[in-house]
Amino acid sequence: MELPPGITYLLEVFPRFAIPSIIAYLSLYLLEKREPSFSIPSWAAIILAIFTRPIILIFNHYHSIWVNKRAAAANNAVLAPSLPKSPLTIVSEFAWNSRHGHPGVAILLLFTPYQPAICLILLTKVLAISHIPPQAINIKLKMAEGSVFFSQAHSLLGEGVFNSDGEMWKFHRAMTRPFFTRERITDFDIYDRNWNISLQIAKDRLSEGFSLDIQDLISRFTLDSATEFLFGGAVGSLSAGIPYPPAHKERNSSLFYNHPSTSFVKAFTEGLWLVAERSNLGKEWSLWEFNRDKITPLRRIIDDFTEPLLRKALDTHANDMNSEASLKHKDEVTLLEHLVKHTRDTKFLKDELVNLLVAGRDTTMCLLTYAIYMLAEHPGIEKRLREEIFAKVGPTEAPKYEQMREMRYVKAFLNEVLRLYPPVPSNGRITTKPVLLPAVHPGGKPIYVPKDTSCIYPVINIHRRTDLWGPDALEFDPDRFLDERVQKYLVPNPFIFCPFNAGPRICLGQQFAYNEATFYLVRLLQNFTEFTLDNSVNVPPPEEWKSEGGRKAKEKVHPTSHLTLFVKGGLWIRMKEFSTSEI
Repeated sequence: MELPPGITYLLEVFPRFAIPSIIAYLSLYLLEKREPSFSIPSWAAIILAIFTRPIILIFNHYHSIWVNKRAAAANNAVLAPSLPKSPLTIVSEFAWNSRHGHPGVAILLLFTPYQPAICLILLTKVLAISHIPPQAINIKLKMAEGSVFFSQAHSLLGEGVFNSDGEMWKFHRAMTRPFFTRERITDFDIYDRNWNISLQIAKDRLSEGFSLDIQDLISRFTLDSATEFLFGGAVGSLSAGIPYPPAHKERNSSLFYNHPSTSFVKAFTEGLWLVAERSNLGKEWSLWEFNRDKITPLRRIIDDFTEPLLRKALDTHANDMNSEASLKHKDEVTLLEHLVKHTRDTKFLKDELVNLLVAGRDTTMCLLTYAIYMLAEHPGIEKRLREEIFAKVGPTEAPKYEQMREMRYVKAFLNEVLRLYPPVPSNGRITTKPVLLPAVHPGGKPIYVPKDTSCIYPVINIHRRTDLWGPDALEFDPDRFLDERVQKYLVPNPFIFCPFNAGPRICLGQQFAYNEATFYLVRLLQNFTEFTLDNSVNVPPPEEWKSEGGRKAKEKVHPTSHLTLFVKGGLWIRMKEFSTSEI
């Protein structure tokens, strides 16, 4: 029987607290026995013993600061300044912003233009990185995923590719890499089948006179496409339909509520929320879930959803094993078929399925949702995109890979969406050795980052910095990826654009995401036009955002995130069917 998180945590830390106290008490006792002149009341001995560990913690804290200052001075550097806020204040601010604020703002508000990094003293120490020179983002190449995150995400992600390190991560990487070759990711039949279903759903809903939640529709498209591509069987989430606006929810069918994919999505989303909240609490997240792990029952729902896919693959492999010749010459069609040939460990396989669904569903859903949001906000861009699509693909044909490569403005448009709305708005690592961050200003000293420091780098803030992208960094302008700004900003500093991470952990599926998003966008603009937001249904951003400046002041919907970015309450839009007579 697995112990509750709080009990497990206390059992882990108890020896570290108890042993020094026991040693202190026994030392006082033996000293009193050996030295009759030494006497201390029992109550005083107990108090001293109890406070031994806190005293050691305080000593170690200031001793580490002293050691790190000496190391920094030896490198002609300085330590990052500590934020003068209490741990509980920092935790509460981050937790509130996770649910109600704008992604990245909680971190952004901690900085001034003169601070490339800030040391956050929680119950553990975290170095939040921001306002750093672009070349310093190479620090990611010198870091590994931190064990703290492993603990926080283990209930949901297990030991899958996004929650492993070292040899286990290399094994995951080697297993998945062969299934993201050009030949495999340019077979668009899966996209076409699921697009045709989503097209009919959209037309039916619009013909009823209602707006539609395009985020929900896209999430079903990406879920069905990902499961079919990766695992060999679509889960049919599109067949459940999409929700009606909240004021007309009585029209939602029983299938919409009872379809297996609906319970999966709810459990999956809530699990991501809980992981995000745990990340705000550091190592001590277990104390907030003292009696029970809140993610465990959600993971059971997720596993129930993926079980048929896994069982089918295992049964197929077992049948193939009966015919050695058949197994030898059979091509591996899916990643899951490849995995079951190397292991029949169901826990390992379930963990991998969940991790791949995070990548296959949520990231492309984010990209396409915010792409359509930008189409609604910039009608002129819609017209220009359609002109390129019709010139390269035509008004009715499905796009091919070679045609996608020729659509430079479509790629620039998607890149600009990824710049302002990266699917993973912030990321983190833990330093495996001391690192120097270059000074921000000429003549300034670099920042010394000690070994084993947990670090956060807010991608969404890096993508919006005017010193890295120019004075118009907060404006949506796809041409920045086509004109002279490419050579001025991006080519000299390629790490300022990292929506799919960078270095050894760069996303293997980034081209898969580009292909899927491009296919959907092409088919969408071939069939629909005049995208508008239904502000009677969309969750509006907080009123105070309008006066706070920056990108927040421009928002018409409420961007939010757990581990990935999405629109709070869905993106409800209206659009009209496009007629070729309008060409």
